[in-house]
Amino acid sequence: MTNEDRRFFVRNKSIKLLLSAACFLFVSVSVSAHHGAAGFDVDKELTLKGTVTEWIWSNPHCLLKFDVTDDAGNVTHWAAEGSNPVGMVERGWTKQILKPGDKISLTVRPAKNGAPVGQLLKLVLPDGQNLVGWPPGVR
Repeated sequence: MTNEDRRFFVRNKSIKLLLSAACFLFVSVSVSAHHGAAGFDVDKELTLKGTVTEWIWSNPHCLLKFDVTDDAGNVTHWAAEGSNPVGMVERGWTKQILKPGDKISLTVRPAKNGAPVGQLLKLVLPDGQNLVGWPPGVR
């Protein structure tokens, strides 16, 4: 291999490495932006009273499943998405804070499509303690 061949190889390798790094950064920016409230109506809040059926403490988001009974006795099964466990701990939540059967009151941003799903904003525990699901201003 001649010196000219080596320089060409090194130059091409450097260009490929630079392009690879640029592609990685481009993809990283779009991946980190996957969070948000695109499926939720950020201009609307619903306050619901219900009974916990399941509290799922997991990444990337905690999930609260609960039943809401209307005045006619009809039960609607709801799910509310919380933040990630680390963020929830910072706001006073724990893995054991909710148990099936707990009576709760909560505020959610409802799903845009009308499904019984929401983004968990606030929760009042049976003992009256108030907790924040998503910090104010996060959409």
